[in-house]
Parts: sequence; C-alpha cells; structure tokens
Amino acid sequence: MRITLLLSLVLTCLFNQGIDAQQGPLKIIMIGAHPDDCEIKGGGTAALFIEMGHQVKFVSVTNGDAGHMEMGGGMLAKRRKAETEEVARRLGVAYDVLDNHDGELLATLPVRLDIIRLIREWEADVVISHRPNDYHPDHRYTAILVQDAAYMVGVPNVAPDVEPLRKNPVFLYFQDNFQKPNPFTPDIAVDISSVIDKKIDAMDAHVSQFYEWLPWIGGYADEVPSGSAERKAWLREKRWGSVSTALIPALEKWYGKAKASQATYVEAFEVCEYGSRPSEEDIKRLFPMLGK
Repeated sequence: MRITLLLSLVLTCLFNQGIDAQQGPLKIIMIGAHPDDCEIKGGGTAALFIEMGHQVKFVSVTNGDAGHMEMGGGMLAKRRKAETEEVARRLGVAYDVLDNHDGELLATLPVRLDIIRLIREWEADVVISHRPNDYHPDHRYTAILVQDAAYMVGVPNVAPDVEPLRKNPVFLYFQDNFQKPNPFTPDIAVDISSVIDKKIDAMDAHVSQFYEWLPWIGGYADEVPSGSAERKAWLREKRWGSVSTALIPALEKWYGKAKASQATYVEAFEVCEYGSRPSEEDIKRLFPMLGK
C-alpha cells in the first residue's frame, strides 16, 4: 500500500511539473469563446507554427449566434461556422465550433468535459485561452472552463471515454489590457511581423464580425471600406498600432535587443500556473520561432 501511494504521488508530481521530450510536430490548441477570438489573439503565432510544420487547432466554445445586429440564432451560427471553415482553409489550422449559445455560456460540467476531451484528442503540448478577468462573460467562463480542465486532462476516471494525457500541457493566457484585479504578464512575446498578412487574411474571413457587427456595436460602421484590399488595409490599421512598451522586455529576452527593435507586430502570452511549469528551455522548444 505504501509503495503504491508513493508511486501515485511520484506520477502526479511528474504530470504537474514534467514536460516530455518532443516527439514529432508540436500540437497547439487555442480555445476562444467565439469564432474569431483565436484569430485576434493568436492568429500570427498560429501562422508561424504552421509554417514550421507544427499543428494548430482553433476552438470556439460558443457558436457565435448572438454576435450581429440584424441576424441571429441558427442562421448566424451557420454563417459564422462557414467563416471558421474559410479561416481553416486560409491559415491551415483545424477548427472546431461547439454548439453553445453566444452570450449564455456558463462554466458547467458538460462543457468542461467537452474541453477535456478536445485537449486530449488533440494530444496538446500547449493550450492557450483567455484570462479569467475580462470584459465579456463568455471570455471569463471559457477561461474558467480551460483552467478547470488543466489538471483533469490527466485523470483517467474523468471523461473516461477518451484516453487521458500522460503529461500535462503548458497552459497559457492570451494577452489583454485589463488591469484589475491583476494585469497581464507577458512571459512570451512572439514577433509576428513576417506573417501579419496571414493573420489579417484569417481575420478578414470573419466578414460578419470585422466589417459588420463590431463596427456597428463600436460606433464606427461608417469607416468600413467597400473594396477587399482596402478592407484588409483598414483592418490592419484599425486593429494594430505600435508595439506596446510593456512587451519590449519580453521581446528583448527572447529575441535580443537588435531583433526586438525591428518587430512591428507582436502577440504575447502569459503562463498559467495550473499546467506544467515551463523552464526557459521548455519555452524555446515549445515556441521554436522565438529568436528567429
């Protein structure tokens, strides 16, 4: 009994802290609350992973059926699903959309189990999602759902229909600008300047959002150009300004001062304490574009 207990403790410790040596391509899963969240927060980093031969899955925990000023329900959900399929084609990612209503998401056990299954099925090395302090309730509850899945992905008796992971992935947060109760910490900063066109191209696929709904709810619908090329140029200018000074230390850490000074577009991520705790060497292995 004592030996069995000791072995169990050792395995639990290894699951929480250890990161196995990489075999084959990295597998990244980004989990957003809505169709378009992953593109906004991590589309450039996803493009870099894809270019390097790794595999990326985007997940939307809701179907987006409330995000429009004229259409809604099943018709909008169908339209937004088609937009994600276009993103998958343009960017080269896999894309899943769960059938939960937009604006009504709660951190329930059935949804948590869905997320546990998705992470296991993807055999994820890295999981990236929202932080729990965010303006949108769907973002907050997605963050809680992913946090609640972080340890459970390795527990065999939870969602036993899918094989548990033998190592805990590294869990990360997308960047945001919210300061209370605690601000975002940029542990990892990725220079996406070389793939900004791919990121914008992915965002551009969400016509219902970036050219209709978000301009309407934001009060700037009259700014949206009519031409395709003009829209993409406008979207880049509207969504991306200069690199935040808060990201400079992280950029310099991973790229050095000279390369960091040349970065014009950056995505950043914070390490979540609930997954494996990566060392600097682990981060370099899991984000092989750093310093390139």
